[in-house]
Amino acid sequence: MLALLERGPMYGYQLRVAFEESVGGTWSLNIGQVYTTLSRLERDGFVVALPASEGGQRPYELTGPGRTELASWFATPLERTDRPRDELAIKLALAMTTPGVDVAAVVQSQRTSGMRALQEYTRLKVRSDKRAQGDLSWLLVLDAMIFQCEAEIRWLDHCEATILRDRPAPAPAAQPAPAADREEAKS
Repeated sequence: MLALLERGPMYGYQLRVAFEESVGGTWSLNIGQVYTTLSRLERDGFVVALPASEGGQRPYELTGPGRTELASWFATPLERTDRPRDELAIKLALAMTTPGVDVAAVVQSQRTSGMRALQEYTRLKVRSDKRAQGDLSWLLVLDAMIFQCEAEIRWLDHCEATILRDRPAPAPAAQPAPAADREEAKS
């Protein structure tokens, strides 16, 4: 929100539209979350609400402390611990320890989904490259999605190889005893 408000005062709906345009519509933003965030930013002194327009929209403006916070955010690298947990890694870890789950099928299903997504992202990239290069922010987001998808597929390949290598060999099925032995066992 702070980065968007650096462009100039905006009200909630404008912020939502500006965000979605910046990321090429990849991630949607809930309008309720926009206003909740604006309230928190106002409480913290990073933005100030301006008088409402004739249409009733209340624009927000970035403050000096807001600019300082924004500069700090851009200058501070994300820590790995700050990232959301990886639901796929959790899913595979649980699949490995849950009886009756075909882990290889879980891996293959995810890989298939990842390959479809990668193909779609690549198609979008080709179309985007043919358009004017003016939408560089969208191209960078699209590149990030492609690289993340490629990394996920590579990781899934690694998981599958590890599972196949380290999976205990199935116990041989019990062979029925020859008929003569069965007769002796009965007596």
